Amino acid sequence: MSQAVFYLMPPAKSQAPLDEVYHLGCQLAQQHYVQGQWIYIHCQDKSQALNIDELLWQFEPQSFVPHNLKGEGPQGGAPVEIGFDPLGANKNRQLLINLAEQTPQFAVNFAHIIDFVASDDSHKAIARYRYRQYRELNIELTTHDLVTKPLNFV
Repeated sequence: MSQAVFYLMPPAKSQAPLDEVYHLGCQLAQQHYVQGQWIYIHCQDKSQALNIDELLWQFEPQSFVPHNLKGEGPQGGAPVEIGFDPLGANKNRQLLINLAEQTPQFAVNFAHIIDFVASDDSHKAIARYRYRQYRELNIELTTHDLVTKPLNFV
């Protein structure tokens, strides 16, 4: 059975709460890459996918995350693939990081899923809808409140 964890974001420090979600998504991709997992980052659209690609390029050289946009890169694919189409990853991967507004139907193909609840009310409502969609897909759900249990990436 697939398992999903929703990270509940603290109040945004910037004007754009989704920027903090994207940054955390990239940090989690890097952390799971170091643990040897192959990851698919699902985006809303091409523009968001390009932004995530750029964010991953901005990591320090010692924290580099080998990644590519879906359909690009080496024949076997990089450990982190970024895409936005409804078909999902090109190959079997252990972890889905969902940055899109919808729950992708292919989510059930992943053992582990990471999703986010941004701190503003409009994005919280969208996240609640995704939560219900995961439940309808019989995906086991948990939450992680970053206010009470911050992550340490050191």
